[in-house]
Parts: sequence; structure tokens; C-alpha cells
Amino acid sequence: MFTNRSMTRRLALTVAAGTGALTLLTACGGTDNATAGHEMAVTTHSAPPATTATARPGASFNDADVMFAQNMILHHQQAVEMSDLAESRAADAEVKELAAKIKDAQEPEIQTMEGWLETWDEPMPSGGMHHDMPGMMTAEDMKKLEDAKGAAFDRQFLRMMIAHHEGAIEMAKTEQKQGANDEAKKLAETIESSQQTEVEQMQKIFDRL
Repeated sequence: MFTNRSMTRRLALTVAAGTGALTLLTACGGTDNATAGHEMAVTTHSAPPATTATARPGASFNDADVMFAQNMILHHQQAVEMSDLAESRAADAEVKELAAKIKDAQEPEIQTMEGWLETWDEPMPSGGMHHDMPGMMTAEDMKKLEDAKGAAFDRQFLRMMIAHHEGAIEMAKTEQKQGANDEAKKLAETIESSQQTEVEQMQKIFDRL
């Protein structure tokens, strides 16, 4: 049976988790689509201004770390889904190679972040959680990509993945500023660096197609 003190503590943690969820989501601004002005705009999401992450006394992580892991898992899962489509639909060899590289990098990162959540005794994200993340594609966007083939797929994939990466970069920057866990902040730094390099590569591919 819970004492009044333990019940109060559980309520405080619940409120703190909610505050942390708002923190990471609101820290992400809108995506600047590097391919604006090309054939089709890509729908992305934005959120209100950020608040301060809630600390967890005595813990090696805070709510910003938890939300970074939960959100980035979903974000990466969508990137992997997009990359899977390239294997059978892309026409350009460099697009196929890049898609395979993205998948190979992000699948292990998903496993790493799932491990953190398990260690921290925090819930795994579900498909219905946090879809207002920057750079996340809508179901309509994903259907358009799935229906495209050849050169049309290549252009659509690049437009979408550039926007998707830019959203992940914003999330990674937020984690570096607000997170408390060294491993999570290091991964965020890696994501920012690697995905910025891939954005530049994708823009060059798009420009030559």
C-alpha cells in the first residue's frame, strides 16, 4: 500500500514527465525546407516556444533525455521506413546507396535509445505519440512516396528526407541544450553532425537530377 508521501512523489513525477514532454516538443521549431521552390512542398510540423526541462534529483537523466529518446525512436523509425522503399523504387544509384546508409546508421541508434528507456524504466514510444515532431511526414506524404517510382521517387525521397533530417537536427540541438545524460547528449551531437552532412549530400543529388 502506498503512503501519502509515496503517492505525492508519484504524482510529482507524473507532472514532471508531462512538463518534460512539452519541453522537448516545444523546443523544436519549424523545418526550413532546403528544397523550397521545387516541384512539391513537403508537410512538416512545428511547435510552440520551449520551456525549461524538468530535472530529476539523483538521476543520471532528466525529462528532456526521456523525450529525446522517445521522439527520436519514432523519428528514426520513419526514416528507416522511407529508406526501405528506396530499395525497390529508386532509380538513381546514389539515392539507393544513401538510403541504405541511413538505414544502417539509424537502426542501431534506435536499439541504443530503446535500451536507455528500459534502463531508465520509462515507456517505449507508441505510434500515436508525439507526431508533432519537426520533420515528421504525414500519412499522406508517406503514401505519395510509396506510390512513386523511378526518377519521381528519387526526387520525392530527397525532398522528404532533407526535411526529415532537418527536423532531427533541431531535436538533436534541443537535447544538447536541455538534456542531462552524457550518452544521450553525445548521440544527439552525432545525429546533428551526420545528418547535416547527409542533408548537404542530398541537396547536391537533387540539384543534378
